[in-house]
Amino acid sequence: MPFREDEKAVLKEVGQTLDRVDPAAVEQMVQFLAQAESVFVAGAGRSGLMIRSFAMRLAHLGLSVQVVGEVTTRGIGHGDVLLVASGSGETRGIVAMAQSAIENGAKVGVITIFPESSLAKLAGRLVVVPAPTPKSGRQNPETSIQPMGTLFEQSLLVTLDVMVMMLMEKLGKTSEQMFRLHANLE
Repeated sequence: MPFREDEKAVLKEVGQTLDRVDPAAVEQMVQFLAQAESVFVAGAGRSGLMIRSFAMRLAHLGLSVQVVGEVTTRGIGHGDVLLVASGSGETRGIVAMAQSAIENGAKVGVITIFPESSLAKLAGRLVVVPAPTPKSGRQNPETSIQPMGTLFEQSLLVTLDVMVMMLMEKLGKTSEQMFRLHANLE
């Protein structure tokens, strides 16, 4: 397919997926994160890349944020939230991480495709991004023209970026204020 046709098809898929995300669940997640002493983020593969970009924006908002796995990540505890993203909701390392967070007194927020997944069952707050993916091993009648979990990852990024905008409003932050916290050692 030519670029413009593919572009329109991808945007249509993302739009249809986002139309099925529950706005109330997103609002609850934003409130959940705004009340955290520190937000820890984690995900594997491309989902991990998307959630790391969210961590950057949380830092620009002036929030205390930790990316799990970085050498400077401190321990998680009471008052903290671990936000994880996993399309399947079954990524073993992420499930174990969520269990450990709970054992250490933290709360867990989950963004996934499947509300019945192992991760979803651990969630204090849950946002379902219902994108089809072959990676889950579950029967899903829907398909995407895009490979693997791409539609989830794109929809995840847009959802997280909208959450940033919602947090900006809730915290009374402007883009100009956020830019003051942008990296300047580049």
